[in-house]
Amino acid sequence: EMTTFENQILSSGIPEAALMEKVGQEMTAWFLQHSALIQDGVVVIVGPGHNGGDGLVVARELYLAGVEVKVWCPLTIKKSLTLKHISHVNWLGIKQLDAPPDCSDPSLWIDALFGLGQSRRLPQDLAKLFHNRHLKAPGRLVSLDIPSGICTDTGASFIGGAAVASFTLTVGLVKKGLVQDSAIRNVGCLQRIDIGYPIDVFERLSSSLPVRVLSTDLKTLKWPKCPLNASKYNRGRTLIVAGSDQYPGAALLALKGAIASGLGSVKAVVPKTVANSLWQVLPEVVLESSLEDSVLERIDSLLIGPGLGEVESDYLPWLSLLQDFRGLLVLDADALNKLSLFGERWDWLQSRKGQTWITPHEAEFSRLFPEIDKLSLLDKAVEAAQLSGAVVLLKGAHSVIADPNGKTWQLVDTFPWAARAGFGDLLAGFSAGVGAISMASQ
Repeated sequence: EMTTFENQILSSGIPEAALMEKVGQEMTAWFLQHSALIQDGVVVIVGPGHNGGDGLVVARELYLAGVEVKVWCPLTIKKSLTLKHISHVNWLGIKQLDAPPDCSDPSLWIDALFGLGQSRRLPQDLAKLFHNRHLKAPGRLVSLDIPSGICTDTGASFIGGAAVASFTLTVGLVKKGLVQDSAIRNVGCLQRIDIGYPIDVFERLSSSLPVRVLSTDLKTLKWPKCPLNASKYNRGRTLIVAGSDQYPGAALLALKGAIASGLGSVKAVVPKTVANSLWQVLPEVVLESSLEDSVLERIDSLLIGPGLGEVESDYLPWLSLLQDFRGLLVLDADALNKLSLFGERWDWLQSRKGQTWITPHEAEFSRLFPEIDKLSLLDKAVEAAQLSGAVVLLKGAHSVIADPNGKTWQLVDTFPWAARAGFGDLLAGFSAGVGAISMASQ
């Protein structure tokens, strides 16, 4: 998509040299705004293509702004425009290194080696250099557009290793590989560099592009709304089947998640060890003995899975019952593991009369969709949603939500301390609650 976008820009009439200047100038402005990073000078590692040219524009502008600048060109420069820039920085008197820079040098390294479309591993000597730099001066490297050595689309590092950046300045569109779990260590803090085009230019791109979701987007999140005069039974009703003697806390956490969603009514099928004391902590929860048609007729969403463990009594084999259920079915944790053992696996989801959401982590996903061999959460979730007809919430550091209609969202701007035992149970309950409210609001 970014290559298409660049081609559209160039075909509009702007010269390639002008676009490179625009990119380099905007990146320079970012560095000057973060002066603490460059106070000990910079070393620009210049690649053979246009990413190297961007780096040379940055080198020139920082030098003219009074920053101590050195450049190093470890590979033969192939692009004529980049060759012109190296000629100009030499004319200006910017020092060009003849040997690799010292990995302990306090100067900031600017990685302008390879940009968009990386498809091959780094030369061994460069991979080793980046590795040693991270060991001896962690946090003292910034990558332009994409850290050298990682795949643009999947975020996976190529064999041999990749640059580890404290910041990555990516141009125009955010490349999807940069927000994948596998890239987090290498990308550092991701900064999008706006190249100054009006928003309608971006709006012409495909509507199926993944949407990046940041914490600031919570302010504009559209929640389902029920009528102001709705009773508790018209504000979302959910039933949660969860917990076991081995994992009794999972049922409680899932129920708390559902209640936190703000829905009107919560029912539960839980083991006796939980049921006997549930009234003391969650007195508003109504207990049911089992799943039956009469129960399903009185709910909007059904969650099955948190903490069921290695249950011998099959919760999921009421397939005909669940298949005819027209409400929202949320399958989590051990319900997904049970389904993966069923002959039809995800094929069964396609024949359901109601909507289905599944909330696996990667291991559960692999058991349910062993034929999907993708390197990123994003690609895995998209393919699974299309195969199963279910909405897929694939949990990770940067969780992905994909629906079978082709829309995809990926959470970024997340925090590692959210990776805690029990949060998945809370999320499953919360999802079932919000889904119930949405069903009741239709």
